[in-house]
Amino acid sequence: KQWYQRRVAITAGGKPRLTKFFTYFPEEEQQQIIRETFLLLSKREDSVCNFLEGGKLIGGSDFRLVYRHYATLYFVFCVDSSESELGILDLIQVFVETLDRCFENVCELDLIFHMDKVHYILQEIVMGGMVVETNQTEILTHIEAQQRIEKQEAGMGGAPARALSAAKSIAPNVNLPKLSDLQNLSLSTFKKM
Repeated sequence: KQWYQRRVAITAGGKPRLTKFFTYFPEEEQQQIIRETFLLLSKREDSVCNFLEGGKLIGGSDFRLVYRHYATLYFVFCVDSSESELGILDLIQVFVETLDRCFENVCELDLIFHMDKVHYILQEIVMGGMVVETNQTEILTHIEAQQRIEKQEAGMGGAPARALSAAKSIAPNVNLPKLSDLQNLSLSTFKKM
């Protein structure tokens, strides 16, 4: 059983780019935890190990911060002291490599402009504080399937046909216009009415 209290990606400048708390904390307390986490990490040399005891807000010696520093980002998990720090480092590596594959050399801007996709990727790995998948191939398969669904739903070319088909299945006796008639409509047609 693996349980993660919180997860955060923080820039080297201290700005949170991705936060996920699996335990409820009021917004103000979340911000304090993020600040404290950054202060603890930013004081550390790159040559020291990637785990440290949590600060006062984080839970003290009962919790550990496990992190990796990549370029301008810190990826941090806060876990209880019974967890394997090396296992968490591996989990962070899987998450970052998956982001890298999805965004083709992930950078801070990807986290900012594709927040929904980043959260979706995180949910494929950790959900409700529990690890659900660590196999990168499986994670990528699910992400690609989600992207195909999104493309199908976003395809406006087929939307009128799907709408008419759905309407016909709901009310088969209703006389609906032909699709070719709908394609000739324009905004000016409605203004004249």
